[in-house]
Amino acid sequence: MNLSDAVRELGLICLTPELDATDVTVTGGYVSDLLSDVLGNAPHGGVLVTVQVHLNVVAVAVHAEQAAVIFAMNRVPEESVVRRAVEERILLYTARQPAFEVVGRLYALGLRGPAA
Repeated sequence: MNLSDAVRELGLICLTPELDATDVTVTGGYVSDLLSDVLGNAPHGGVLVTVQVHLNVVAVAVHAEQAAVIFAMNRVPEESVVRRAVEERILLYTARQPAFEVVGRLYALGLRGPAA
């Protein structure tokens, strides 16, 4: 799935406009606020949905090779977190919906999580 399509369909707000998301393809998705869970289970090239907004989210997204992070419930990280995401080339978005709804809408668009 093209990330730009998901952004448009979900009405996401980009927090890292310095990064070009035009040709980014996401391979799957994962939702968790337990970052060790993300490290062990998120699919590479995926999109992470979380309500956590601290710096460790970016570090975990880098190590888990995520294409993007979506912060649910209008959560927005501090500027230092956004700057680090830009440095690490991790796209950040915020969604007004709760994580459950964001993930449901991504699923309806055809995005899937890791195989069990």
